[in-house]
Amino acid sequence: MAGETEEAVKTFADLGICEQLVEACERLGWKNPTKIQVEAIPHALQGKDLIALAQTGSGKTAAFALPTLQALLQASVTSVPAFYACILSPTRELAIQIAEQFEALGSDIGLRCAVLVGGVDMGLQTIALAKRPHIVVATPGRLLDHLSNTKGFSLRTLKYLFNHPTYRLLNEEFEKSLDEILTAIPQDRKTYLFSATMTMKVRKLQRACLRNPVKIEVASKYSVVETLRQQLLFCPAKYKLGDLFFKILSSASFPNPKCSTYPVADLSRNLRTGESHNHSLLCCPVVWYSWIDIVLLVLRLCHYSPQFLECYLVYALTLKSGASTMVFTRTCDATHFLALVLRNLGLRAIPINGHMSQCKRLGALNKFKAGECNILICTDVASRGLDIPSVDMVVNYDIPTNSKDYIHRVGRTARAGRSGLAVSLVNQNEIGWFKQIEDLIGIRMSDIRPHQEEIMLLLKRVTEAKRISQKQIKEPGGQKRKGRGDEDEEEIEKYMSRKDRKFKKKNKG
Repeated sequence: MAGETEEAVKTFADLGICEQLVEACERLGWKNPTKIQVEAIPHALQGKDLIALAQTGSGKTAAFALPTLQALLQASVTSVPAFYACILSPTRELAIQIAEQFEALGSDIGLRCAVLVGGVDMGLQTIALAKRPHIVVATPGRLLDHLSNTKGFSLRTLKYLFNHPTYRLLNEEFEKSLDEILTAIPQDRKTYLFSATMTMKVRKLQRACLRNPVKIEVASKYSVVETLRQQLLFCPAKYKLGDLFFKILSSASFPNPKCSTYPVADLSRNLRTGESHNHSLLCCPVVWYSWIDIVLLVLRLCHYSPQFLECYLVYALTLKSGASTMVFTRTCDATHFLALVLRNLGLRAIPINGHMSQCKRLGALNKFKAGECNILICTDVASRGLDIPSVDMVVNYDIPTNSKDYIHRVGRTARAGRSGLAVSLVNQNEIGWFKQIEDLIGIRMSDIRPHQEEIMLLLKRVTEAKRISQKQIKEPGGQKRKGRGDEDEEEIEKYMSRKDRKFKKKNKG
């Protein structure tokens, strides 16, 4: 039935959207509604509560924004309603993106929108609220702060409440704030729950705050889009010392058996001379090492590279060289360190995580969107809802411990019908987690099998880049550099010292 409806509907006007908003859609390049929009918009225009499940990148924001703006237009005939709708978002970046979409759709109708997120001066947000906006987009914590502390601000006139994405908002960090918000807003309202994944907590919230909702599912409970190619890159957690020593020697060339020194590829000259990042990683000059130098190199590799994920990460990035890529890590410290290592390899990488100030987070995101940096190293703060059409590839540097997080991560690519690639780096200790992901989405991923010589060649260069990265953290004599970038360097230093401690403990064991 859903397929027949979709075939019959060709435009937003056929769904019942008014002419002003249809023109706004055309201006934004939205020619035809997506599956979730076809299914959700007619019910929303009839004033029904919705609980909707759709894949990432399927147009969920427009599915609730268009009916809301149309209802606002109809209500403004008699009066100009303030605080008409509230959208709750789990992350600051997603809240800002949702507000931008509302403003773009409502630019011709004089729409006023306020964004309430952490990391921004509350005084400025109070001024924005004093202008009585029609739409409020907020993170739960900051909205609760304003409800408690901003004089004259309330949501007693609220008509629409949205949770997007609902699954993330029901985590423990938001659950208490969400309960308090629900008690502060009128019960006579329309409520929409939109998500890419469905859990028992979503059903619990449905029972608590929806009235006879229409349930819409245009995808299975846990699924990814068909245009996404998913692959596995297996990387051993560590090499044995003997194997490492043999591989380094076997990868070097020996033009003269009587010679006392041997050539090993060196990246440091490229880095210091500032050669273009467009050159191949394999096009590096060589330096000549003595036997004792090679032994020391092996020992240094074992000390600084107990894990070889960085080498496999660089290899994964070469699969689509120059492509716009998001790399997901598990910790904030890792984003800073990896970004510095990749920059020292001549790649245009920039970090984003929850420990950065809001100004820096937005700056990093804007540089990535503008193409100034084509690699964004991020935590799961960037895995929810961000719509960056240019993303060609997602790399899971760290496998998520929660299988559902995988769906949201890889959903940053292959959006709105485009194709994309997702590569997951997995070692032998993470096979169990990865198997859970495959079982969840019902897909067995193909594996990438690089030549071992390529990885070993990259190992030398990545280790050198890591050494240079550590050297950049401190000046000779152990004094930290002053000035720009100190905050990032502190995070990198913490990350490296923690890795070294873990490796020493393993060796003692």
